[in-house]
Amino acid sequence: MKKDIILCGVGGQGILSIATIIGEAATRADINLKQAEVHGMSQRGGDVQSNLRLSTETIYSDLIPLGGADVIISMEPMEALRYLPYLSKDGVIVTSNKPFVNIPNYPDEKALFDELASQPNVVQLDIEAVASEAGSARSANVVLLGMAAKYIEIVSADALRTAVATIFARKGEAVVEANLKAFDKGAEASK
Repeated sequence: MKKDIILCGVGGQGILSIATIIGEAATRADINLKQAEVHGMSQRGGDVQSNLRLSTETIYSDLIPLGGADVIISMEPMEALRYLPYLSKDGVIVTSNKPFVNIPNYPDEKALFDELASQPNVVQLDIEAVASEAGSARSANVVLLGMAAKYIEIVSADALRTAVATIFARKGEAVVEANLKAFDKGAEASK
């Protein structure tokens, strides 16, 4: 079994934290993992993207080929569309539906959402609102991961939940609980 995932968004949204959580779950499950990152971390608001390849077999490249991504997990809807050429014909887009307008020529929102709606497999939600309702606005990325959990498949939702607790453990029990609640809210929203 394999799963090729593109994670994308803009700097500061927590994309690399999602990659770390999935990586932790994969490592604990003894699943092969390769990751490649392209990011503008020093530039908050810059494009952040990560290729994450998980497989029970040997992985020879850390880059996902065009048409090879099983899932695009995106913190920002325009960023999801940026990586459409990489999505397989049966692939799924899991994205926030709230634009992060950080450039003067940001696309028209109606055109943006029309293009998303034209894709066959899209799951979208206002993850920031859900995170706020769950009690931690900073956990929007973990809400998104919860939404994507059932599409990741190669690692279970329970394994991802355990990884969330492990990754945030050093920040204290309150942060762990807030992130687990955010994960669960995201998982509930995608049912």
